[in-house]
Amino acid sequence: MPPTFNVSDKLVVGVIAGGEKALRKPIEGAEDSKSQAIKDLKKIKLNEKDFLIGIAASGRTPYVISGIEYANKLGANTGSLSTSKDSEVGKIAKIKIEPVVGAEPITGSTRMKSGTAQKLVLNMISTGTMIKLGKVYKNWMIDVKPSNEKLIERIINIVKEITGGDREEIVEALSKCNHSSKIAVVMIMKKVDVKEAEKLIEENNGKLGGVI
Repeated sequence: MPPTFNVSDKLVVGVIAGGEKALRKPIEGAEDSKSQAIKDLKKIKLNEKDFLIGIAASGRTPYVISGIEYANKLGANTGSLSTSKDSEVGKIAKIKIEPVVGAEPITGSTRMKSGTAQKLVLNMISTGTMIKLGKVYKNWMIDVKPSNEKLIERIINIVKEITGGDREEIVEALSKCNHSSKIAVVMIMKKVDVKEAEKLIEENNGKLGGVI
């Protein structure tokens, strides 16, 4: 989220049973702890304004169920993502998503079809959210963070495709607005300076389409 759509790393937060170490090395039994889920959510200060999505292939992971129950008590929105029909976690979440993929090719594994299906669903949720937040114009990522040369080049190309301007004009505009593709597009298409471009974007709730 942060480099692709230029949002805070606090907007979308991943929490996994066993902590970040569990991403690289299995922590056996961590997903069975109901109390740890609550501790982890308190640590990131989950509140009623948040939306918590619990991910569990089986739909009955104690860590995930406990997290959803805690979020419900806070008054937060909750969703569940499981590849099991009529899952236990789906019964307590306010919104359930259950892409049933059938038996895994190797019995006992949920890292194949289930893991892939869950990744696809999460891509849809995150991409849809960014579109609604105005981070996308047509099919362009209009708020790419200029954190390296590759991304700066991508920004130049995006602005060129939208505006049809020449490279020199685009590079000059980007140099004036900290390489914000959204601001540069407005500057070029509306023939305004940085301050006026920012004002126009703000008046349209950050959505480029409303400006141009």
